[in-house]
Amino acid sequence: MAAIPHPPSPFRGYAAPSLSRWEREKPPKAAKGEGRRVAFCCLAFLTLAVPAESQPVVDQRQRLVAAKRDAVIATRRAEALARDAAAERNAADKARAEEAALAARVRAAEANLAAARARQAIVTRLLADQQTTLATQQAPVARLLAALTALARRPAVVAIAQPGSIDDLVHVRAVLGGALPLVQQRTDGVRRQIARTRGLERDAAVAAAALRRGRAQLETDRVALATLEAAHRRRASALGRHAMSEEDRALALGERARDLVESLGDDAVAQATAADLAALPGPLPRPLAPGTRVPVPAAGAYRLPVRGRLVTGTGEISDAGVRSRGLTFVVAAGAPVVAPAGGVVRYAKAYRGYGTIVILDHGDGWTSLVTGLAAAGVRPGERIAAGAPLGRAAGGEEPRITVELRRRGRPVDIAALLG
Repeated sequence: MAAIPHPPSPFRGYAAPSLSRWEREKPPKAAKGEGRRVAFCCLAFLTLAVPAESQPVVDQRQRLVAAKRDAVIATRRAEALARDAAAERNAADKARAEEAALAARVRAAEANLAAARARQAIVTRLLADQQTTLATQQAPVARLLAALTALARRPAVVAIAQPGSIDDLVHVRAVLGGALPLVQQRTDGVRRQIARTRGLERDAAVAAAALRRGRAQLETDRVALATLEAAHRRRASALGRHAMSEEDRALALGERARDLVESLGDDAVAQATAADLAALPGPLPRPLAPGTRVPVPAAGAYRLPVRGRLVTGTGEISDAGVRSRGLTFVVAAGAPVVAPAGGVVRYAKAYRGYGTIVILDHGDGWTSLVTGLAAAGVRPGERIAAGAPLGRAAGGEEPRITVELRRRGRPVDIAALLG
């Protein structure tokens, strides 16, 4: 260790009284012991080193940095998901986006809680290290102050009267004069350490408060997430039950509509038969002999009412479990629809689930049913020829036109009659 330079002594020019050899060789008593003790305290205080930061604090700082990074990432993801949820128009997708955003908020709260715990651990560790450092630095200061106090209490006359006291005083004064700036620097350092300790105590209180807030926020977000998930499950269950009931209702209504359409066809056939019978001048003709074929329209007398892509044939089973009684075509929006054969319009109205339907009576028990029109261009009772316009197809995406042919109420395959 480098020697401490001695500053100019304030006792320069003072003539010390001459001492005998016995007095010079005589060991000093209390004054010399006090001086050595003061000098030793000064040297011990000046050589005190501040301990470096411990390894656990470094590890905790690294964990704090990682926790803060995770918190920032989770918060940004939560904000992005919240924006997506706000911009989502579909109810189901919006619910899933809201649930994902809330889950991200929970993860962000967990990351913030981990950061708060790491911050509190760091502050606690630093506070303990600071208290240890402060105690270590205060010990030599306390010993130095005690030695100086003891030296100051001795009367000056006693110091002069004792052999060797003047030399000791000069030496101690020189040591104190050189050490005074460093003593002031170290005492300033001790005061700064005390201020830092108080600051760490305040930081510890702030970290504890942040930890409490993080726990409360995490609990709030978890409760909100559980509530939202329960609400979504209840809504999904209710929608599922409602969808099943609506599907059953749709099937029932479809069958009922089929029955009504068939009954309309039967009524039209009955009316046509009654009109034909009423127009006969004589008695009813005899039944046809066994083996006689039922008259059918000539080949080419029947045509398709619309041009389009065939999607369902006669006798096919639909997704709803209903057997098709005719042909269904996908056509262009607003495509013209014509009469497949000549006859009398018996029905031309909109029917729920089928759009506008038209029933044509071709005579001799033959009827045609055309569904899916946007509006009818004919009126009941009107006689039209084959190819006459009935209306136009509906708009929208892939409108469908269905045509059914019946003989006295029973479906007939149209493919055999097409020219």
